[in-house]
Parts: sequence; structure tokens; C-alpha cells
Amino acid sequence: MYHYVDPHPHTQTMRHLRAPTALVFATVAACASPDSKPSRAESAQAAATDPDSSAAVVARADLARILGDSTAPIWIVVVSDFQCPYCKVWHDQTFDALKREFVQTGKVRLAYLHFPLPQHQHAQQTAEASMCAGAQGKFWEMHDVIFDTQNEWSPLPPQSAYFKGLASRAGVDPIAFGRCIDSGTMRAIVEADLERGRAAVIRSTPTFLIGNTERLEGTAPIGAFRGAIEKARREGTPPEP
Repeated sequence: MYHYVDPHPHTQTMRHLRAPTALVFATVAACASPDSKPSRAESAQAAATDPDSSAAVVARADLARILGDSTAPIWIVVVSDFQCPYCKVWHDQTFDALKREFVQTGKVRLAYLHFPLPQHQHAQQTAEASMCAGAQGKFWEMHDVIFDTQNEWSPLPPQSAYFKGLASRAGVDPIAFGRCIDSGTMRAIVEADLERGRAAVIRSTPTFLIGNTERLEGTAPIGAFRGAIEKARREGTPPEP
């Protein structure tokens, strides 16, 4: 597990976050000042008015990283870094089993929160790439491609060309994807995710926030998720904020 020591520790814990969904939704305005942050309704209205605007593109990407039935009673927030080797191990060994057993059966809804670690030179870039794919409804396809190719791109110097080349593997329109990457449209939402992770006292990746009470860290096997999900189910999850 990669350990990250936050230079600005927070006292807030999961008990104070209500539901984990608070970490994910309304991220379009996450970097705005308190006086200027628009409501979800305002963001949705802006997206509907101009589907090609930056707000609309980010809103689509934000929703695309949510996986599962909207009526699923339990949320799992996956806090991850695409360059973290342990995140790849979890992806390769457990992610598919979690999807089959809990997401596809309507028991769990999954959301992805970016936590790019400073020691990983491609962490921010890959996070933005996944969100640019998400703007085309392909977040999870790009998520899988990035992890599947981690050993290829991790040793490379920082560059955008390689990740643009991955877009076609995920079924993403490369021209629109390239524009999104070059514009830096997703930079703010990834940075906002990082702040949310710090607020939840995330110190390593991967970390999993389950329901409103449970937390797993590291390459947790499917058995650990079974226990944590059952415990979260028994204790109940408050309504979405």
C-alpha cells in the first residue's frame, strides 16, 4: 500500500461526511469559492443549455464514473491512483468479482474518486484522461485500459501523446478526447477529488469507503468486501445528501 502523509491533516472523518456520495457529486464547482459555487440545479441547467460547454463536459464525466443501479442501497467510493501498483493489483484481482457479485446484482453502487499521489508522475495525467473519456460516457472503459497498460506507460517521461493513443482502445473519439486533454478541462475536478480525499483522511491508495461506516485499505480481497458490505447493510446508510 502506498502511504501518503497529508501536510494539511483534517479532523473530519466518515461520520461527518454523511454518505460517501458527498465526496463525488457536485464536483463541477468544487474549486469555486463558497460565495460563487453554483447549485447542482444550476450546473445541470448550464449543461442542458450548452451541451458543449466546459460545465456540461465535466458534468457528463462526473456522472460517467458512477457504476451500478441508481436504486442500489449501498455506495462504495473507490479512492484510487492509476499509477499506484497496488491499485492495479486490486483492479486485476478483485474489481471484476466486486462488479459481478454486488454491482450487477443491484446491491451496490460504485463511484471512483481520484487521489493522485505526488510521487507518481503520471497520476494527474491519467486521472484527467479517464475523465475526458468519461465525458464521452467511457470512463470505466478507459479506467480498465489505463490499468491494463500501467506497466507500459509508468516508465515513460510525462507526455500526453501516449494517453491520447489509448483512447481508441477504450472506444473513445480521439479528436474530442485530444481537445479535452489539451484544454485541461478536467484538471479542476481531479484536484477537487484530491481535496475531498484529504477531507476524508485518505492516507493511502487504494482505499474504499463503504456505506457510511466502513473503510477498507489496500488490495482488499472480495471476502473483505462481503463482510464490509454486509456490515454496512445492517447498520444502514443514510439518504443521499
